[in-house]
Amino acid sequence: DWSSDVCSSDLSAFTSIVGSVVRSVSMWAGRVAAIGPTDKAARNYGRFGTGSIVAWPPGAGFGERWIWLGNDTLIAAHVTLSAGMGPGQEMLTDPVVSIGDRCVIGRGTAIVGHFSIDIGDDVYMGMNIYITDQNHGYEDLDQPIGTQTPRDDAVSIGSGSWIGSGAVILPGAQIGSHVVVGANSVVRGVVPDNCVVVGSPARVVRRHNGSAWVRDTPDQPGPG
Repeated sequence: DWSSDVCSSDLSAFTSIVGSVVRSVSMWAGRVAAIGPTDKAARNYGRFGTGSIVAWPPGAGFGERWIWLGNDTLIAAHVTLSAGMGPGQEMLTDPVVSIGDRCVIGRGTAIVGHFSIDIGDDVYMGMNIYITDQNHGYEDLDQPIGTQTPRDDAVSIGSGSWIGSGAVILPGAQIGSHVVVGANSVVRGVVPDNCVVVGSPARVVRRHNGSAWVRDTPDQPGPG
């Protein structure tokens, strides 16, 4: 009837207003809570460069003491940055995770370092990428893989590279400069400068020969 229509209209208007307020407050809170170089939380990092920002909310993270951020780098929301197995662990290397200047680390990405992950300058990453320098051992058939001694192998990503969404960068990956890693690719081993790699395991499909970009020959082996 007429009265129920009025009530429904009033409720809809009220919900719209409340929703607008919640969205505005959420956006404001995100800007205020983001970590910048002058914030107290930035002091937890081994280095926190000028103009850099860690967006709110962050992912799970610890070991900031062994994480270095360059200048003008953006760490998007829900990114996990960690050094070590848990809070308070003393690390053997410093930094464990190093991210250069003017990098963009996409939403939902996880960078989990135990020994050395070195990301150069001007590296852009899509969303939901996983990078680690440690694998579990699996050799002992009488012991669960998750409890076996892990192995560390340094990872590096050269300056000017682009890592597509959903990519996985495995321990020991040495990615050159100006490299495109296709979405959902799994990278291990050495990737040369100035090339495009795709697939699982990733292989080179295009490279720059010094004068132009050319397709790679099908019989040429991939990285690693």
